Amino acid sequence: MNAPTNMFRLTTQRQIILEELAKVRTHPTASELYDMVRKRLPRIGLGTVYRNLELMAENGMILKLEVGGTQKRFDATTDNHYHIRCTTCGKVDDIDVPVADSFIEKAGEASSYHILGHHVEFAGICPRCLNSRRTDSSY
Repeated sequence: MNAPTNMFRLTTQRQIILEELAKVRTHPTASELYDMVRKRLPRIGLGTVYRNLELMAENGMILKLEVGGTQKRFDATTDNHYHIRCTTCGKVDDIDVPVADSFIEKAGEASSYHILGHHVEFAGICPRCLNSRRTDSSY
């Protein structure tokens, strides 16, 4: 059974992981975050970073993104927002589109479920990959 959020201890390791995650907008994988955290905690292991990310996600401190069948990515921004994933390179960005709360209401009306939320992921090609395609096609 998971510990209630109010009993979840913010250890030094967790604090540093959270600080490093909050510094970036790249939605890093556990491995990418491990590389960042190791600069401050050289003796930390990948397993420790992964376990702490999972615990922090379970406790609502961070978001765990499971986008497009790729590796799990993590986000320090926990408010409701959408993401867009590049289908070429896998990059994930936030997308500034108002959250459609009406989806929840309509889904509740269309089913017998008590709807808790929704997940929408946009897919596209990031500017870098798009420019690369244009450059490659000029040969």
